[in-house]
Order: sequence, then structure tokens, then C-alpha cells
Amino acid sequence: MLGEYRTLLPFVRKYRWYYIFGVLTLVVTSGGQLFIPQLIRRAIDTMTVTGFSLSTVGRYMVMLVALAAVIAAARFGWRYFLHGASRRIEAELREQLFGNLLNLSSSYYRETTTGDLMARATNDLKNVRMAAGMGLVAFVDGVFMTLAILIILFSRHPRLTLIVVLPLPFVTVAILFAGRLMSRLFRRVQESFAELSSDVQESVTGVRVIKTFGKEGYFNRRFADSNDEYQRRNLAYVRVQGMFFPAVTFLSGLTSLLLLRFGGAAVVLGTVTPGEFVATLTYLEMLVWPMMGAGFLVNLIARGGASLKRLNAVIDREPDIRSPERPVTTVDSSSVSVRGLSYRYTEDGDEALSDIDLEVPAGQTVGILGRTGAGKSTLVSLFPRILDPPPGTVFVGSHDVRNYDLQALRSAFAVVPQDTFLFSATISENIRFAAEAAGDELVSRAADISTISRDLADFPDGWETLVGERGVTLSGGQKQRVAISRALAAQRPILVLDDALSAVDTESEEKILSRLMSERHGMTNIIIAHRVSALSRSDYIYVLDEGRIIQRGTHDELISAAGMYRDIHELQQAESREETHPGGPRG
Repeated sequence: MLGEYRTLLPFVRKYRWYYIFGVLTLVVTSGGQLFIPQLIRRAIDTMTVTGFSLSTVGRYMVMLVALAAVIAAARFGWRYFLHGASRRIEAELREQLFGNLLNLSSSYYRETTTGDLMARATNDLKNVRMAAGMGLVAFVDGVFMTLAILIILFSRHPRLTLIVVLPLPFVTVAILFAGRLMSRLFRRVQESFAELSSDVQESVTGVRVIKTFGKEGYFNRRFADSNDEYQRRNLAYVRVQGMFFPAVTFLSGLTSLLLLRFGGAAVVLGTVTPGEFVATLTYLEMLVWPMMGAGFLVNLIARGGASLKRLNAVIDREPDIRSPERPVTTVDSSSVSVRGLSYRYTEDGDEALSDIDLEVPAGQTVGILGRTGAGKSTLVSLFPRILDPPPGTVFVGSHDVRNYDLQALRSAFAVVPQDTFLFSATISENIRFAAEAAGDELVSRAADISTISRDLADFPDGWETLVGERGVTLSGGQKQRVAISRALAAQRPILVLDDALSAVDTESEEKILSRLMSERHGMTNIIIAHRVSALSRSDYIYVLDEGRIIQRGTHDELISAAGMYRDIHELQQAESREETHPGGPRG
């Protein structure tokens, strides 16, 4: 558990002065508190032994007020420095976590839920902050106060002190036992919270589908099950915590009981003065906090360690796809070539692509046709290394894509994926996403090409209309056209449309492709589509089926040859005629 705290060492070094000043002011606070019983002892002995003196007692009262002011100032100091350091560590650790999430490859997100990541970025980081702040306070204060109090007591009345501190070893045993158990139970609590967060995130994201199919009841029950499991695990943790703290308090309280029995007898016999008895009782009451603090520390360390383990699993995760040690930093051409490519998502999985040879000359438009699941999206994901191809199989310009700096390679591509994603921002901000400095003229031109500008009157605030989370306020066709505008505004040398016109009607598709070919004449374009009409303007076309290229050629060549391309073309032509003349004769 403690090994997980290695992640915090660089931050502790960075904020060492915060911790040094924080510990110093904490020691001053505790030292001031330790001096209070001595003033009380002297005041009581003055009144009971030497006789009451207003001037003497008044002097002790002034000293107590001055000491209280010092303690208050020092307490502000350790809170400012130690809590300040822990808050800064939390912020930087969150940035480190988020930065690594952006670098991780897409394969990581196939095995991790969004709810789990949100739980790590919120609850887990909060627990780490508490361990880095209050955990240190409980440790330093507990060690300092315990040692100081025991030294003071043993130096004045060793035999009496030895009797009254007999319960303390049992407190130590309870702390060691409870620490391991609470760490294991709290890890289960955090895992359950992650599952609960995932259920909520999935339900909110898919609320339209849930309502459409009337599955509210099912998702309510599923959430209730997750919520009940989270409650059960929390209660198991709280039961241990609930038994631990009272047990520590009870064992610590036994010291006061022993003092009343043996210390009271010593006062009667005159071997201990009334002031010393009261001071000793005060010290024993003060000793309860270090004992409780030890339990508090165990709780914080257990929770922080369990949370750090979950955070380290993300922070220490290396991205599967990285730039090479000596990368090529400039893409020398917009041509793309694939040579003998076979690709599996996992080592023991089936081949998603098999023996692919493909050429996309610079400045030309190449189309790719195929049924759903043929491997089209997998293929184009290998070009900018969203997925990692085997060495020596995919080239952009004259270099293997694996030899490029990732940023340089991906900056050569503008991709419109088939699963369109828009950010919760305005339409204008979404179009400017990859070209923040784009002027209004460029945005307007990109919107005209994608035909989204014709819908401008339907948007309540024009280009400044918020599209909602994932573009929820727009139709499927509108989202695709905004995404196309975004890709065009980026002005990248290679444009990839991955079935980006599937939600657009045939008339709009014709206008978009006509304008796009005119705008990007002489630039490299890769168009994936299910409709043959979307590929008819391409310079060259490849047909994929079950991960293999089964046909290649120009539109006219493929139309004239028997095969899938002509079959799909004829089927779509027949469907188009049926839509145009729905009441025509049937054979």
C-alpha cells in the first residue's frame, strides 16, 4: 500500500518548503498545547499549596492568553502550508492524469469505462489530497505529541506513568490490524463507485434510446442494484471504521481510569500535588488525540493508498502508440500507400484486414466501398496511426507511418469519422476546432461546401448556437455536415471522409461532393461510402469485402465488370427508381 505513494515524491520535493514550514508551525502549535498543562499545574499548586495570590494567578492567565494567540497563529500557518501543498498536488496530479488519458491509445478506452475514469478523477484524487494533507498532520502531530507527553510524564512520575499507559500497546495492535482491513474494504468501495458512475454515464448518454424502447424500468432496476452494492460495500467499510474508533477511544479512556485510581491515591498520600494530578490528567486527555489521530491516519493512508493504486494504473500506463526515438518530423508528400497489410486487433483474434495493397497518389481522390464490417474504417484508422499497423506496411509520402512524429503525421490528416462527435460548444467553435485562427470567411466557405449554411436560419443564435453534449440538439445529417465543415476548415493535405455522408440525403450528398471536389482539386481525398453515387467522381476505387480487396479500378471500369460494385450500383439504382416512382409496375 505504501509503495503506491511513490507517485507523490516528485510533488513533495517540489513543495518541500510548504511542507517544511507547515511541519514547523505544526510543531509550534503542538508545543504550545503541551505547555498549557504546566501553567495550569503551577496555578493550582499556587492556590492549594502556597496560598491564593491574585497577582500570581493573573500572571498565569496573561501567559495563557498569549500562548493561545501563538497557538492560533501557528495553527493558521500549518493549515495554510500543508493544506495548500495538498491542494496544489491534487491539481497537478489531476493534470497529469488527464494528460496521460489524452496520450493513451484507443485500445485503452475499449477496456475502460468513462464512469470509472470519472471516479478516479474525482473521489480518488480527493482521497489522495486528504492523505497528502491531513494524513501528514495526523502523523507528525501524533508522533510529536505522543513522544513529548510520554517523556514529560515519565520524567516526573515514572512508576505512575508506567501503570496508566498499560492500555496503549493494545491500541497499537488495533491500529495495525484495522489498517490492512480498511485498505482492502475501501478499494472495494471505490471499485463499486466506479461501476455506479458508469451506469449513470451510460444511462444519461443513451437516454433517447432508453425512452424510445421504454426501458426506463430496466435501467432503474440496474441502477438500484449498483446503488445497493455500493451501499453494502460502504456499510462493510463503515462497520470496521465504526468499531475501530470507539475501541481506540475506550482503550485510551482506560488510562484516565487508571490515573484516577492510582494517581488519586498518590495525591492523598502527598507524593503527587493536586496541580501535578490535574496536569497529568490533562496530558492523558491530550494523548487521546494522538491515539485517535493514529486511527484517523490509518484510515487516510488506507484510502489514499487504495486510490493511488487506481490512479497509478492510469498514470503509469504507457500508450501503445508512440513516436519513435528519432522521428521524422515533416510529412514530405500527401500520397498514401499500403503494402502487404494484414491486421488483427488482438494477437489471437481474427484478421480484420488481409493482404491489402493500395495506392492513394498525391492530389487524387480515392474511393473505398464495402459492406458493414468489411474493414474500411479499420484501414483508414491505420493511416494516421489511430490504430498501429505492422512495420513496413503503411506509408505516407516516402516514409513508414511508424517513423513519423505522431503530431506531425496526424496534422497531415483531416478525418470525418462515421461516428460523428461534436463538442458541447457553438457551431462556430466546432468548425474552428482544428483551426482556431480561422477567419469568418474560411468558416463560411467550409459551411457552404458542407451545405450546413443553408440551415443557418433554423439555428436560434446562428453560428453561435450551442449544439449541446455530443451535438444532441442537431439532427444526424446536420452533425455530419458540421463535422465536414470542421475538417475542411482545418485545411489539411489529406482529407478522409469515413462514411461521413450516411445521414445526408442524396441531393445534399451530390451538392457536397460537387463543391468538395472543386474546393480540393489537386489535393488528396479518401472517401469511404456505402453508396456508389458518393464514389462516382473518384479517380480510383477499391472494393473491400471481409477484410480483402476484391475489386479495384475506376468507376466506369467497375460498372462494366461483374462483381460486388456493379451489383450494389444496380441495387441502389433500382431503389432510387422505386423511391421516384413508388406506384410503378412490379415484375
